[in-house]
Amino acid sequence: MITTGVVLARAGSAYRVHTDGGEVVATLRGKLKHRDDDRVVAGDVVELEVHAAGRATICGVRPRRSVLARRAAAERSPRAQPIAANVDQVVVVASARSPEPSPRLLDRFLVIAAANRIPAVLVLNKIDLDRSVLDSLRGRYGPAGYQVLGTSVKQPEGLAALRDLLRGRESVLTGQSGVGKSSLLNALDPGLNLRIGEISQKWDAGKHTTRAALVVPVATGGYVVDTPGLREVGTWGIDPERLGAYFAEFRPFLDQCRFDNCRHLAEPGCGVRQAAERGVFDPDRLVSYQRIYEEVNVPSWSSGRRRGR
Repeated sequence: MITTGVVLARAGSAYRVHTDGGEVVATLRGKLKHRDDDRVVAGDVVELEVHAAGRATICGVRPRRSVLARRAAAERSPRAQPIAANVDQVVVVASARSPEPSPRLLDRFLVIAAANRIPAVLVLNKIDLDRSVLDSLRGRYGPAGYQVLGTSVKQPEGLAALRDLLRGRESVLTGQSGVGKSSLLNALDPGLNLRIGEISQKWDAGKHTTRAALVVPVATGGYVVDTPGLREVGTWGIDPERLGAYFAEFRPFLDQCRFDNCRHLAEPGCGVRQAAERGVFDPDRLVSYQRIYEEVNVPSWSSGRRRGR
């Protein structure tokens, strides 16, 4: 029997797949076994052959409508490594304290979502520890049009709004380790029983408890992708000439630069830098842009792309 399903997680050489008839464990068949790329990732819609005794094989992968990727670790030649496929939105989770928000990391997540044309929302968890951080993040990201939702598992607070946000969509939950992504999912659905990481008192950084991307069907419909805590998000493959457009608050000023090819770094008559100086948006967002620009402007050895070729 041929059917389709959504990949929930990889389990060794097999995959947990959610189908209308329930969850099955499937292995790869034929050419899919021998492909050298990331042939199947969480969120992929796959075609299945279901056999007797509940066995199944994946015989095809439907085209992906979107992909969220990060830099592959331990690679001699860095490349984009898909985290999850067919994502409708990226929910970037930070925490008010333990650990404190990292604006640079948040900005990198948002850039990757924008580059992949995936809408993004910010969630500030643990607001019971310091509510002033919520106002600070709203001030930083409001000019870019990002929604910032405050949540607390202990209070509880903001959980109903988060549930509505996730309903009927495939959403990636991502963010720094220890911000409480698994705790939020457990609060929304206690039956999930995802492991919770303890915060390291010495380093104030969460221990990695989620080892690989895990897609979780939610009772209200849709899926949530719980990703590993990512200490470094890669931006390989992003065109440096388009980077300015991925900072939404920059867009009204991109055509106000003196030079058409303005990089918004040190060129005279830069409309974006002038807007930052006037306080139209948080000037620190421009600092994030400049740091990411330096990164993405380095040629990718894996693709052979060189500036000027």
